[in-house]
Amino acid sequence: MFDKVLIANRGEIAIRVMRACRELDVNTVAIYSDADKTGLFTKYADEAVPLNSSILSQSYLDIDKIIDIALDTGADAIHPGYGFLSENPVLGNKCDENNITLIGPRENAIQAMGDKITSKQLMEKIGVPTVPGDKEGITDIEEAKKRAKEIGFPVIIKSSAGGGGIGMRVVYEEDELARAIESTQNLAQTTFGDGTVYIEKYIEKPRHIEFQVLADNHGNTIHVCDRECSIQRRHQKLIEEAPSPIMTEELRQRMGESAIKAAKSVDYNSAGTVEFMYSNGEYYFLEMNTRIQVEHPITEAITGVDLVKQQIKVASGEKLDYSQDDIKVNGHAIECRINAEDPLHDFNPNPGRIVGYRSPGGIGVRMDSGVYNGYTIPSIYDSMIAKLIVHGNNRDEAIARMKRALNEYIVVGVPTTIPFHKALMLNENFKNANLHTGFIEENKLDLRADIERVVKEDEDRIAELKATFLPSKKVAAIATSVNTYMKRITEDQKSN
Repeated sequence: MFDKVLIANRGEIAIRVMRACRELDVNTVAIYSDADKTGLFTKYADEAVPLNSSILSQSYLDIDKIIDIALDTGADAIHPGYGFLSENPVLGNKCDENNITLIGPRENAIQAMGDKITSKQLMEKIGVPTVPGDKEGITDIEEAKKRAKEIGFPVIIKSSAGGGGIGMRVVYEEDELARAIESTQNLAQTTFGDGTVYIEKYIEKPRHIEFQVLADNHGNTIHVCDRECSIQRRHQKLIEEAPSPIMTEELRQRMGESAIKAAKSVDYNSAGTVEFMYSNGEYYFLEMNTRIQVEHPITEAITGVDLVKQQIKVASGEKLDYSQDDIKVNGHAIECRINAEDPLHDFNPNPGRIVGYRSPGGIGVRMDSGVYNGYTIPSIYDSMIAKLIVHGNNRDEAIARMKRALNEYIVVGVPTTIPFHKALMLNENFKNANLHTGFIEENKLDLRADIERVVKEDEDRIAELKATFLPSKKVAAIATSVNTYMKRITEDQKSN
């Protein structure tokens, strides 16, 4: 096992990895940008080292700087979390050159699955179902028009190097095609440094279902069940649940076998996720994420498997603690991504200072967060405040528990997606599991009416509760006490 792990990330995922390390008696190193000086994760780590910049290329994306910090602090492994460098093969190469272990998959897996055209060709070769479409990038507009007619409109133009819903455009008519290809190519080149795009059949109202996989360096590969991630805005997930409400044992076996086959095809050796689209009884490979996912806690809730600890153990050379027969589904879990966004104004980000904060609790409730009362959410990063996860004996209980937890959750100072999540839990289509990736757009009128009502109710309730929030001087005194306490713990651990 490692002696010390540097977490090349920030916020809640940094704290999540640090928690796993503490349970494994592994020391941790946090790195932080100028914008994250007051971040909770910097206090939670055993050591925290400044990156001396808030510019991404000079902070969380500066591989050489991160490697230097790992060497200076004696870290023998780096965990990249998700986002930032988590799917950058250069980080792994630099780790190898400096005898540092990357807690993640090998370079070949990242590269093969990072390119959507390459990964689709590979899936077709090994017999995993794929969406009808091109096997090559678009090089000629007239040829693209011909292929689009053969595939059949509507089609979707995708960036080969894309991710997170960026670099996608649906085209319903031939007249729109040339303009859509050009704009997607430009966006892909600007965002990913690769303007390659390709055409696929656009499947209307699909469900987004993904399978968690784990693999070690001893030839063991398993899936850790499924998740439903169909509630999305701009191709980015807002709510996930596990298992998928439509899943049967027969379907889970088929899709799970495809997920394992996909992982084995690139000699995978870490935690990863194979994503599928599902429509009318058929499923199709979408992509593989070669990292830990934002939504991994709901899989942990229904299976009892600590995915991050398994990820760390595998990277240290240990075998998986589980076989496929050990993986069982227990109940139902739901995760709501609580973002500093205004759901009444197209989910526009609204970072700022949190002036009042109360998190929910009770049986079956888990909070993964990196914020606190008085914390200022930086405008230069993702707007996520927290992940609220609940677990129940079945889906109905999980929905009821989420409604209760959301009602307990209070964030004052910035607009959040809490009203959206409350409205969704009341929506009949959601409660009946009539889900697809266009759900929000299809139900926007009903959702908006419920969100407006929820916002008004919350304003009245929060007005009554404002007196319960501590005055700013007391908040500052408590923050100082917490900092002193965390420093004392760190010093005690070093002396021992």
